[in-house]
Amino acid sequence: MGLTFSEDELLAETDQFHVAAWYNDELVACLILKPLSSKELKMRQVAVTAHLQGKGLGRKLVDFCEDFGRERGFHIMSLHAREVASMFYLKLDYEIVGEPFEEVGLPHYRMEKQL
Repeated sequence: MGLTFSEDELLAETDQFHVAAWYNDELVACLILKPLSSKELKMRQVAVTAHLQGKGLGRKLVDFCEDFGRERGFHIMSLHAREVASMFYLKLDYEIVGEPFEEVGLPHYRMEKQL
């Protein structure tokens, strides 16, 4: 997506969980989990390397993070899905909440799942 982050933005991530999948020496998938409250965990910056998309890696990463959230007492996983990625999350039982909105210049949906 071509995003860049300032030092202040990176420092603001110290309370967040960074999750990554590696294959040999290659980073092949990652995401960030941000606690929004004692009950809600937000999944953001989800990425899977292009040559592995559609092979189940994203699903495994999301499943892992849902278990991670449950084990830590969170009850809701939320996210802002790009419109083109919303079907992926719908297949994983996430629900669209509210109306579409624009974020980083692209149409998005707020989505949630009860953990």
